[in-house]
Amino acid sequence: MSKFIAFVMCGLLALASSPVFAGEADVVSVEVTKVEADVYRFSVTVMHADESWDHYADRWEVLDLKGNSLGTRVLMHPHVDEQPFTRSMTLSIPMHVREVIVRAHDKLHGYGGAEMNVTLPH
Repeated sequence: MSKFIAFVMCGLLALASSPVFAGEADVVSVEVTKVEADVYRFSVTVMHADESWDHYADRWEVLDLKGNSLGTRVLMHPHVDEQPFTRSMTLSIPMHVREVIVRAHDKLHGYGGAEMNVTLPH
């Protein structure tokens, strides 16, 4: 193998092992249960290639359709060996809100992965 090809291969391997390739945190499933008139329990499943304390999915958030945050579930540690993972949160949602957006965040990339629009149950 030529030195050039070996150099390129080493560079590609170094990039592939970089934390940047873990990608953004994706919301892959959302279950919503109505608890009371304006209270809902969200069970959100997130997928992310958590690697370390410096690069993991560290929260997910529920927004109204105008982008206002209605609540955030902070994730306290990496889930390296648990992918995808599901965590829950109970929120009071204003009565006029009928649909929400759920998105996930990771420490390196921020927001930007797959989001889900969810219609709240009546």
